[in-house]
Amino acid sequence: MDKLVIASGNIGKITEIKAILKDLPLQVVSMKEMGYNPEFDEVGATFSENALIKANTLRKFVNDIVLADDSGLEIDFLNGAPGIFTSRFAGENASQEEKNNKIINLLKGIDYKYRTCRFVCSIAVVSDNINLIVEDSIEGVISEEPRGNAGFGYDPIFYVPGYKKTFAELPEDIKNQISHRAKALEKLRQKLSVIYHNKKA
Repeated sequence: MDKLVIASGNIGKITEIKAILKDLPLQVVSMKEMGYNPEFDEVGATFSENALIKANTLRKFVNDIVLADDSGLEIDFLNGAPGIFTSRFAGENASQEEKNNKIINLLKGIDYKYRTCRFVCSIAVVSDNINLIVEDSIEGVISEEPRGNAGFGYDPIFYVPGYKKTFAELPEDIKNQISHRAKALEKLRQKLSVIYHNKKA
């Protein structure tokens, strides 16, 4: 069975990716499970460019299929910020609580209708024979305060109007159907399914 190595050290991301790709004929593992922990120089101008940079960086160390994602939060009131700088928006060593609070403070007193945002996820998959990039997103609203204990990252302040809950309040199975990463991974799963169906044929 081919191995797919996830170019990430984020436990939350790894868990989501493994859950959504579990029905593929691939052994999905993290780079740390493989004993690798490379530094990623995220100098791309878009999520897709950064995903590809991460995938190609890890590919130098492994002969397996590599998957990397780059995702982030775009807030309309902040002209799309933090965008590709989502992980370091509050500073390199800021805690996630500090990151969430920074955004809440930047939107303090702003009406609900102006708090619109989206999560975006780009995923790159590279190997000797595969070179894929997929992207998707989900629309939401920045909540006035963190809510919920599930999920990770900015999930406690990303409010989904259709469910009247933040990502951190949603059950995992629901989030794994509607999230930006889930939607991008579903696109990827369909593409990989075709590749592996053709390989069997």
